[in-house]
Amino acid sequence: MPKLKSHRGAAKRFKVTGRGKVKRGHAYKSHILTKKDPKRRRQLDEDTLVSDSDMGRVRRMLPYSF
Repeated sequence: MPKLKSHRGAAKRFKVTGRGKVKRGHAYKSHILTKKDPKRRRQLDEDTLVSDSDMGRVRRMLPYSF
């Protein structure tokens, strides 16, 4: 069976932690920041974990990361 290819777009967006969880960034932080208050901009900076319901999709896109 041939090797599976990683989804390159997903590989750039997701990072797998040491315990096998997947980190992701927040959306809405790239432009039109003047109307967003500083607290919201600051909270969008922090990474968060991928939800359990999306983990299957992410695992399929990154076959050798786990």
